[in-house]
Amino acid sequence: MKYSKGWGAVLIIMLLLILDQVLKIWIKTHMQLHESFEILPWFQIYFTENPGMAFGIEVIGKLFLSVFRIIAVGFIGYFLYKIVKQNYKFGFIACISLIFAGALGNIIDSIFYGVLFDHSYGQVAGFMPENGGYAGWLHGKVVDMFYFPLIETTLPDWLPIWGGEDFIFFRPIFNLADSAICVGVFLLLIFYRHTLSESLSHLNSKNYNAESH
Repeated sequence: MKYSKGWGAVLIIMLLLILDQVLKIWIKTHMQLHESFEILPWFQIYFTENPGMAFGIEVIGKLFLSVFRIIAVGFIGYFLYKIVKQNYKFGFIACISLIFAGALGNIIDSIFYGVLFDHSYGQVAGFMPENGGYAGWLHGKVVDMFYFPLIETTLPDWLPIWGGEDFIFFRPIFNLADSAICVGVFLLLIFYRHTLSESLSHLNSKNYNAESH
């Protein structure tokens, strides 16, 4: 049974990685930065890049962030291997697989895209440009494209501070990898909070016992 769960986790990870990278590469090689097109009135494909974390958040240096991501993905991958080996419920394994796939998808951008692609400012980026890419290893930017401006309005003038300003909800632009991480975390918190706590405690006790001997 645990082997089928393991293959299920592999399938989830590979499917998400392929879809995520195919979409990002298509966006990068067919659109200029900040170019967009409308799918529905409340849904656009809007090409942007960010050097930071999910949804364009920037809080720490790019190199540090890339290294941190690699370490974090290594830990998640090890944790996933352990819970498959210990035959946890497949729903729990699937949630961790979603998080792992999403984190790995954005790491691929960070590690390789700066070297593989030209910049996208005022042009459609080329793949493997003769003069080199727009940045070095570990300094690539993450490609984002999903934009859901569900509400676009102007705030009333009587509102303090923000009166008369344009208001957009939902403003963040994100990608499929970000979505996989958020869905995985959400499902963990709703359905598998106790299982997560139990598995982490079990993993810590195993490591402690191994170190003691």
